Amino acid sequence: MKKFILLSALMFFGSALLSGCASMTGKTAGEIIDDATLTTQANSVIVKDQDAKYLKIDVSSTDGNVVLVGFIHDRAAEERIVAKIRQIKGVKSVQSNLKVEEKK
Repeated sequence: MKKFILLSALMFFGSALLSGCASMTGKTAGEIIDDATLTTQANSVIVKDQDAKYLKIDVSSTDGNVVLVGFIHDRAAEERIVAKIRQIKGVKSVQSNLKVEEKK
């Protein structure tokens, strides 16, 4: 009987602890990991692109919606990168806030 009470108490406190973590961010651990994975994959697309790999482009992802902020050399490179990121499994949308870098 003591084992049952102890096990019940541990399950109660464990579920309270885990639900507290989810309520602080509003996301489950799986959702956070999925967005981090999408951000990493989108960054990989940028690094592999010849026209963008040396530029500062910030990538964020929330619920599968990817946002790009920074600078790009031209609109053709932007369109190519956005198209590749849209092909990543789990991406719902891509919002590009990239600005064309002025040539000096």
